[in-house]
Amino acid sequence: MTGTNSGQMKLGAFLMAGGHHIAAWRHPDAIANAGVNIDHFIELARMAEAAKFDMVFVEDAAAIRERDPDLASQGARSTMFEPLSLLAALAVNTSHIGLVATASTTYNEPYGLARAFASLDQLSGGRSGWNLVTSASELEAENFVSSGLRPHAQRYERAEEFAGAAAALWDGVDSDAHTISDGVYADPAKLHPVDHHGKHFTLTGILDSQRSPQGRPIMVQAGASEAGKNLAARTADVVFTAAQTIEEAQAYYADLKSRMPAFGRKPDDLKILPGISPIVANSQSEARAKYEALQDLIPDEVGVALLASYLSIKDLSQYPLDGPLPEMPATDGIQSRQQLIVDQARRENLNIRQSARKFAGARGHWQLIGTPMQIADRLEERFLAKAADGFNIMGAYFPGALKDFIDLVLPELRRRGLFRTEYEGKTLRGNLGLSIPERAV
Repeated sequence: MTGTNSGQMKLGAFLMAGGHHIAAWRHPDAIANAGVNIDHFIELARMAEAAKFDMVFVEDAAAIRERDPDLASQGARSTMFEPLSLLAALAVNTSHIGLVATASTTYNEPYGLARAFASLDQLSGGRSGWNLVTSASELEAENFVSSGLRPHAQRYERAEEFAGAAAALWDGVDSDAHTISDGVYADPAKLHPVDHHGKHFTLTGILDSQRSPQGRPIMVQAGASEAGKNLAARTADVVFTAAQTIEEAQAYYADLKSRMPAFGRKPDDLKILPGISPIVANSQSEARAKYEALQDLIPDEVGVALLASYLSIKDLSQYPLDGPLPEMPATDGIQSRQQLIVDQARRENLNIRQSARKFAGARGHWQLIGTPMQIADRLEERFLAKAADGFNIMGAYFPGALKDFIDLVLPELRRRGLFRTEYEGKTLRGNLGLSIPERAV
C-alpha cells in the first residue's frame, strides 16, 4: 500500500532479555543469558541507533515472573538487569538514541525517582524517558507491602499525584539557573522550590540537578483503562499500547487524542506507538517456518502460566486446556490486557491452549509474519489510518529478529518516505518532534 503521508513513523526497540517470545532463550540463535549480559544490550542499542530508531525501551517488574519455581526456571524473563542501571551503561555507549525505562509509582517515591531520571538525562545529554506504571502484580506487592496488591483506582490516584510531583521537581530549576560565574554557582531567582502536600506525598525542596537538556525526561505510559487513558492524556509524551485489529487501534487512537484538549494539550503532543512483533523473511513460507519453530519450543505449562498471570487467575490449568476461557471476574490486575485476551479468544474461537500459545509470542501485541513488503504494507496502513504514530518493535528473539526488521523492513519503509535516514535532533524529545512543556510550578 502506498500513498501520501503527513509525516514519518516513530520507532522504538523494545528490549527483552533473549527476546519477547516466551521460549526465545531456547532458540538456537538467541543468547540464553541475555538478561545479564551487558555486551548483548550494548550491541542491541548500537544496532537500533545505527538504524536511527527513536528509542530503546526496557520494561521492569520488581519480582520474579512466576510464583512456581519450576515454571520460573523455564521462562524467558527469569533474569534481568534493573533498568535504570542498565540504561546508565547504555548512555555512555550510545550518542543519539533515546533511553526509556519502566519504574513504578506504587513502589517508589517522587523525589528519588525524579532524581534518578534527571541523572540519566544528564548522563545521556537529554535522551532519557520514564515509562510510568502502577504495578499490577501480586508478586511485586508481596516484595513491598504486607497488605497485598493495592486496588486499581487507588494505584492510579497515587500515580496522578506522583507524575505531577515529579514534573514539578524537574521544572524547579530553570535552564539558565546555573551561571557558574562571578562567584555565583546558581541564580536563586531561577530556582523554584517544590512545596507539595498531597494525599500520598509530601515534599519540599529543589532537585539537585541542572535542568534537563530536553526540558524534562520524556513521560511514557501504557495504560488503556479509563484511568490510564486520562492519565496519559494529561501527562504522557508517548504511549505504548497493544491492539490486535486496525479497528481496535483506531478506536484507541481517536479516544486518547480526543481527551487531550481537556488538559490544555494538542493531539500532536502525544505519540502512540503500538507494540508489534515482526517475524520477517524473503518469502511467506520462510517467515511462517521461523514462527512455527519458535512455537514448537513452548511447553504448555509455561504458556498457560503466562496467560494466567495476565488474566490474574492463579491456576488456569484447573480448566480443560481444549476448552474455552472461563468467564473473567473483575480484578485489580492489568484490566485492558485482560479484555484484549478475552476479546481475541472469543473473536477467533480459541481454546485455552491456543490462547496461551498465541499470547506467548508477544503477550497480546500484534504479531506480523511475512515478507518485507507485506509487513511494510501493514505498518503503513495503520500509520496512514490514524491507528498509530509509529511502532514499538518487539523482537521475538535477539539479536536475530531485530536485525531482520532493520535489514529487510526498514529499507522498504524508507523507500516509501515513512522513516528517517538521519536523526533530526540531539535529544529524545527533539527526535520525537515534541516541544518542551511549560513549567509545572
